[in-house]
Amino acid sequence: MLCVLVTLALQQQPTRPPDLLKRAHTYSIVAYDSVTGDLGVAVQSKFPNVGGIVPWAKAGIGAVATQSLGNTDYGEKGLELLAQGATAPEAMRIVMRADPRPSQRQVGMVDGRGNAASWTGDSCFDWAGGRAGGAGAQAVGGKGQLITGRTYAAQANIMVSDQTVKNMAAAFERSTGSLADRLLAALVAGQAGGGDKRGMESAALLVVRSHAGYLGLNDRYIDIRVYDDTNPIRELQRLYQLHQLYFFTSRPEDLVAITPDVVKQLEPILLSEPMNQRDKWLAAPQGVANRRFLEALANFMYWENYDVRVRMDGKIDRVALEDILKRRKP
Repeated sequence: MLCVLVTLALQQQPTRPPDLLKRAHTYSIVAYDSVTGDLGVAVQSKFPNVGGIVPWAKAGIGAVATQSLGNTDYGEKGLELLAQGATAPEAMRIVMRADPRPSQRQVGMVDGRGNAASWTGDSCFDWAGGRAGGAGAQAVGGKGQLITGRTYAAQANIMVSDQTVKNMAAAFERSTGSLADRLLAALVAGQAGGGDKRGMESAALLVVRSHAGYLGLNDRYIDIRVYDDTNPIRELQRLYQLHQLYFFTSRPEDLVAITPDVVKQLEPILLSEPMNQRDKWLAAPQGVANRRFLEALANFMYWENYDVRVRMDGKIDRVALEDILKRRKP
């Protein structure tokens, strides 16, 4: 009798899908900012380099998160359809019709007009589901449901519970600041709701804005990926701070005059660096922010990667100044 019971128990155990390790067990949020027009995706997973699979976005067009058994067609073809005028729900349904395995997909999509949709296939592992923002979309949707709404869609699979998407939605709705700030707040809240059953490994933040990339030459306003880390969200936050320092242009309120006191703080650095090189940025003290000092300061700042904050008008970005001095404290 005991042997029969053991045999039955073994027969009833769920089989391990052969593609399990290919699935990005993930939670994500896609969103649109009606004030700036920014579109973005934030994602975290117990899967390496989730940023290379899940997030897709194009300025003015839309943003997509494709996960579970991620299908890049939802990113590539989805954005193509959005560019042709389809709404997020329409584009998602069209791509799903050509997908041989829609039951294994989980997708969030938002278009450049704020329409949002989230889909969770029947074969996604529990807990799996999503939520889209806006009136009439307050309930969390489970497997086999396509949820539509406004401005954002949050989705998750293999979670501890539905609290992850509930937390993401609530945090995004109540948070303030830029779209990137709100996406990160949602990601942090999602983890606080239990997150991925298996733990944490990678994360990504993608925000697009027309001509807001490096030197205005592309739309990748923010594109940060944590490939593998024991606390990927914390690392993502740290990298976001670095990205703001090195890639965000100066705000008018952060510009300060280079007074003799500021010269006094910076001149020892310009007289002694670059380290291990004979020629320094400044050959002799200047005492004031004259042309020679400003050129030396500009060359130093380019060398140290403060490219987008370099000026020649007798002012310096306070954020850059504070970072320069902080890094050289004894």
